[in-house]
Formats: sequence, structure tokens, C-alpha cells
Amino acid sequence: MLISLLISVGIISAVAVFLSLLMVIADATIGNYGNVRINVNNGTKELTVPGGQPLLRALTDEGIFIPSACGGRGSCGLCKVKVVEGGGQILPTELPWLSDEEKKENIRLSCQFKVKNDLSIQIPEELFLVKQYNTVVESIRDLTHDIKEVRLKLLDPPEIETKAGQFIQFQVPAYELTDEPVYRAYSMASVPSDNSHIELEIRLVPNGVCTTYVHKYLKEGDKVLVNGPYGEFYLRDTDHDIICIAGGSGMAPIKSILLDMQEKESKRKATYFFGARSAKDLFLVNEMKEIETSLEGFTFVPALSEPEEVDKWTGDVGLITDIVAQHVKDGSNSEAYLCGSPGMIDACVRVLTECGVPEERIYFDKF
Repeated sequence: MLISLLISVGIISAVAVFLSLLMVIADATIGNYGNVRINVNNGTKELTVPGGQPLLRALTDEGIFIPSACGGRGSCGLCKVKVVEGGGQILPTELPWLSDEEKKENIRLSCQFKVKNDLSIQIPEELFLVKQYNTVVESIRDLTHDIKEVRLKLLDPPEIETKAGQFIQFQVPAYELTDEPVYRAYSMASVPSDNSHIELEIRLVPNGVCTTYVHKYLKEGDKVLVNGPYGEFYLRDTDHDIICIAGGSGMAPIKSILLDMQEKESKRKATYFFGARSAKDLFLVNEMKEIETSLEGFTFVPALSEPEEVDKWTGDVGLITDIVAQHVKDGSNSEAYLCGSPGMIDACVRVLTECGVPEERIYFDKF
């Protein structure tokens, strides 16, 4: 009986997969949507694009860059646009990323729904300021066993205007892991005043399309296409004390913020908690200590969750959330900037609010 049930379930699943595959093939090969018109922001721009492609790709090809940390795979939820007319029904792949309010306002995930008929959309005006940049790899260096620093020199245009903490999108060309160019989002670690360079800290993710390319194929002298800047993760101009928390390559935007504060001789009190597993995962410690000596009111607190005996570690030990809770006794006059994995950030938000930091003053960048 059980075997028959399992066989039936297997057959039904196989048929469902086969039908889904047929629909994808039919849409890609049989569907001919011709050219489609896209009205952007009540006529600010009028585009004519080939139908049948994702809206994200259509806009990118027309020089309108919508932020997308996952490169259009539907796994980050960043590439939202408002579809005023012509969007059709929301797809199941969009639902996890849309709130009830966003659904009512016809917010869509531009990487998921395809342009099949004339559309009218709205996007933030600042996205019209995003540009594409031709760059060259000036240097690559190992920061840890799995994080590389990539320094890009801008060629055309030769300068970029950014805020400390923002990110760019890095284009990976077609190679063995992708049959077409794809974009991935990375925070900038460089100080904004150096507007002719972009510095990135890229951690190797197993089978990651971009990280594999950077770690195994990218070389000094290679040309790289990027676009940006993007993001609302930047230091607010207030008098509140600053709490920064990061792990791994989440160091990048925090470093940019701190270098910017250093240049501007900020007098605000700031504490930076950086979490790593063991000493081999720590990096830029000397640079942070140098900032600590020159930036008034700044304290750097590195912590290891699982130090090894060979590390001979004498600093803080434990999960970064525990370390933050030990150091922050009253966060009512603080604002916080967090960068790291969703799990780490969610845990840190809970700890910070328990310490009195108002949730509306907690800013984060999940990756």
C-alpha cells in the first residue's frame, strides 16, 4: 500500500515537473510578443523593447538600472517597481517578497514577471542617476582564506559620486557557470572622496557565479563593467552615538563609513563590533586599530565565537550578539548600522532593541 502511494506521488510530481517544463519551453519558443512599449514615470521615458523578457533585463538593456543583489534570480527581493498598468496577476515567485500593502499598490518583482504587453511603471527618480562604468582591475589581494579585496579604477566615466555604505552591481561575463552576463551586488569599502576608485571585499561562496569568477578567474588588468551607486545604507547626519556590527565581507560598508568619518574628523562616539569564528577569519584589524587611534570616540571590538588554541586569543569570545549585549547597556541615544547574513542581522536587531536602541534607528544591509 505504502509503495503504491509513493509510486503515485512520484508519478504526479514527475508529470507536474514535465508540464512546467513544457510551459517554460512554449513561452520561450512559441510565444511571440513583438515589441512592447514601457511608459516610465508618467512619460518621463518611453521605451520600446522586445516582448517576452523579464522587466529587469528590459530596463537594464535600456540603461535603467534597478538594484538586484541576486542578479535576477528572485532570491533577494530588491528589484521592486510599481506597475501602474499592464502587469497582470502577481506570480507565485513574487509573493514571498511582497507585503500585503505592496500587493495592493501593484508593486512587482521586476526580475520575475515578463514584459508581454504595453506597461506603465513607476520607479524612484534617483535611479535615473545610476550610471554604468567601465573599470579596470587595479589590484587584487587576499584578506582571508576566502575573502579577496578587489580594487577597480574607473575609466569611463572616470568618477563616481557615492555615499559611504552604498553598493554597486558587478557584471560577470559568460563563463563556465553562466551562459550569459549576470550582475551581483557588492558594497563599496572605499572612501567616497576617492571617486576614481571602487574597492570591494568579495567572499567566496561555493558555486557562486560571481564569487567563483572573482576568486578563480579575475586578474589584475581585466576590464569590469559595474553600475551604481545604490542603497539607503549610509550614515545619517545626527548627533546619536553609533553602533556598527558586521561579520565577514560585511566589513566593506562599515569600513567606508569609518574612513569617511575619519576624513571629516567626526566627533561622534562610535563602536564597531566585528564577529568572526576564529583568527583566520579576522582581517583589517590593524587598519581598524589605526582608525581607532585617529578617530576621536571610536572603539573597535573584534570577537571570536570559536577561537582555536593556536590563535592565543585574548579578546572577546562569544557570539557577536552576546558581545554587543555585554557592551551596550543603554542604547536609547544610539543608532545602529548592521551588515551581514539575514540570521545575524535579525538576531542583532532583537538584542539592540532590548538594549534600548529604537528600531527605527537601526539600519541594515542583508546579504
